[in-house]
Amino acid sequence: MNTTISNSTLSASIKHSGAELFSLKDNQNKEYIWEGNPDFWGKHSPILFPIVGTLKNNKYTINGTEYQLPRHGFARDMEFQLINKTDNSAAFSLKSDVETLKKYPFEFELQLIYTLEESSLNIEYKVINKAEGKMPFSIGAHPAIALPENFENYAFEFEKEETLKYYLLESDLISNKTKVLETKDNLVPLNYKLFENDALIFKTLESKSLTILENSKPYIKVDFEDFPSLGIWTKEQASFICIEPWLGYSDTDENSGDLFEKEGILVLDKNKTFHAKFTITIL
Repeated sequence: MNTTISNSTLSASIKHSGAELFSLKDNQNKEYIWEGNPDFWGKHSPILFPIVGTLKNNKYTINGTEYQLPRHGFARDMEFQLINKTDNSAAFSLKSDVETLKKYPFEFELQLIYTLEESSLNIEYKVINKAEGKMPFSIGAHPAIALPENFENYAFEFEKEETLKYYLLESDLISNKTKVLETKDNLVPLNYKLFENDALIFKTLESKSLTILENSKPYIKVDFEDFPSLGIWTKEQASFICIEPWLGYSDTDENSGDLFEKEGILVLDKNKTFHAKFTITIL
């Protein structure tokens, strides 16, 4: 099942499977979300929960008991319930069940709320801890922005002038090797060579927004005020770029395996609700 919301400027369509955004169109019917061609990457904008990235050996421990989780967790592959709908907004819910508790021993509710406002789509995450004690988790976004022109016709502009230090992945884990993303007049021209070692992972950034330029003109802006980390990724010859606001990231080789000790992990108290929001704006 799918749900579509709209206003006078935009329409957005969301799959109930994974509560995944798969279409964002303007009123000229121009599509801004990647089509999901499986030859390159068969998703559009998955939710990353209860982990972001990859665990060392895909395992972790809680109170000495070992569990397994796949890369980016399980929420993206589960069916969400539509719990609220207006013309321009839709809210989806995923609750823990017998199957999730085998992989992640915490009672929770995860909500995704999509709201259109003028030329922007707000995507809000709510995590509710229904467990008996503290709950460790990470959460992140993975929207793939469609790039209909030649890839090298695009560039990034970060909100602030800063040293854009990113961490390199080795065997899907974050290494302590870093590089600096070169800028030219505060712009980062896009080319596939940037991604030959997989995603660019920024643990921290001063910038809280990133604008994609198409032929030097503003195309799309992603605001991520609530997210300290950012991933940027594409596949060779694919016509998309993923701008991924994250709270958390892959394990490092030094990780103990205890999820509570994981670098970048969030810990939510019993009966508390966590909120975070990011925004995609068509320019």
